[in-house]
Amino acid sequence: MDSWNGMAGTSSFGKRHTKTHTLCRRCGRRAFHKQHKSCASCGYPAAKIRSCKLPFSSASWKQINSTNP
Repeated sequence: MDSWNGMAGTSSFGKRHTKTHTLCRRCGRRAFHKQHKSCASCGYPAAKIRSCKLPFSSASWKQINSTNP
């Protein structure tokens, strides 16, 4: 693919040396986007903490997918 300069292989991966996300000062995870200036995990600097309600909790998911009947 690199022969026609489609930029899909090794030459594209060589440019991935910059950090997009850095540490968030509220949640501590490496999810604060430096250009967007917002955290992908907690939503900082928004006043309300970002939350995602999944359809199942981890406890009920373990019951659904358990191997023992």
